[in-house]
Amino acid sequence: MPDGPLSLPARLCLLAWDPAWPAGTGTARLSGPVRAGALTELARHGLLVDEDGIATPVDLDSRTGDAVLDGLLELVRESCPRPWRTWVTLRSRVTLDAVREQLVAEGYLRAEKKRVLGVFPSVEYALERVAAVEALREETRQILRGPLPVDGVSERGAAVATLAASAELLPGEDGRAHEQRVRELAEHAVASEPGLGEIVREIRSALAATATATALS
Repeated sequence: MPDGPLSLPARLCLLAWDPAWPAGTGTARLSGPVRAGALTELARHGLLVDEDGIATPVDLDSRTGDAVLDGLLELVRESCPRPWRTWVTLRSRVTLDAVREQLVAEGYLRAEKKRVLGVFPSVEYALERVAAVEALREETRQILRGPLPVDGVSERGAAVATLAASAELLPGEDGRAHEQRVRELAEHAVASEPGLGEIVREIRSALAATATATALS
């Protein structure tokens, strides 16, 4: 799965998902990593660039063909200029909802329609492909721990592991214990586009702050 068709935000959504959650819970833990993955993916595509710390669309017309990424791109275009850190959390539920719809279509999640107070329609989500998600989690742990050399990891796999570590999505893994490895993976994740290094650092920093705030709450 790490090099399969699932996008970076979809992978991070699955890594952040706790199979023990009741349907409909976990939104606060999911939304930051999912948005961070989408921002990173758009930067990797060259559709969001950095201008003095501001996440800036390159033009008004480009599309990726991915509903999640294109939705975020449109949101950034229509909004006031903001730094990367702000976009990790600002209206991140929009991106999360779009990713969950994709994962339902791919069979990773199950959507359950409910009515709040018996009146208001709502959708709750439950993990469907638990074994596949556990395999993704184990693959990501192995990338984070080694022993595979960093150069042997795909750039996407490196990006997944780096963001997952920053958001503390891997139970039992202390990011501080892998600090040097994470730095190397972060550099490798942007090896083909070295100019993305500062962008990824900003996104990782915002993710770490969000993870701390979520844990405290």
